Amino acid sequence: MDRFTTLTAVAAPLLRPNIDTDAIIPSREMKAVAKTGLSGGLFANWRYTEVDARVENPDFVLNQAAFRKAPILLSGPNFGCGSSREHAVWALHEYGVRAIIAPSFGAIFQGNCIRNGILPVVLPETVVAALAAGAEAGSARLTVDLVEQAVVAADGTRHAFSVDPADRLMLLEGLDAVGLTLKRLDTIRRFETDHKSARPWLFIRPADAQTTSGSAP
Repeated sequence: MDRFTTLTAVAAPLLRPNIDTDAIIPSREMKAVAKTGLSGGLFANWRYTEVDARVENPDFVLNQAAFRKAPILLSGPNFGCGSSREHAVWALHEYGVRAIIAPSFGAIFQGNCIRNGILPVVLPETVVAALAAGAEAGSARLTVDLVEQAVVAADGTRHAFSVDPADRLMLLEGLDAVGLTLKRLDTIRRFETDHKSARPWLFIRPADAQTTSGSAP
């Protein structure tokens, strides 16, 4: 998985509440189970005036020159609500989005972001609105620092955020859930050894049991 430490880049303001996974990628755009080939369908209903012909809507923020391919999104509350489709996160990642700043997220979507290298940052709605206003006024570059857990605005203002420690570690080191578990491999092996020593009867194989039974007087 891609690591996330610090990102300084353009942030695109998309301040709509309750952007669900069907808006992020409509179901008709999910023509494969792979993680690739989905970015063209990202926000398809908003991004195109003619979806099938891929005619761009010039009013949509990601089609505007200042925000095209922006790696950071600023959005409204409950971003990523709706269905649990992971394709929404895959499409965002393939498009180039690495961080989303919003007042809140759909729980499943938020977890999918972490497991696909996208950082979901929760900040108060007033702060997100102020950052979006700055972006629209020409101060679109933000720094999202996961090491320090802070978003730094163009004027230097810092906004602290918090991330679950396990999620933070996964992103900082580029680990998936299995990789995170394997970080504790030595502890797991010590537990297995101690458990077998303390309760050896739990690990008797059927063949061993028969041999022991057959050798009894």
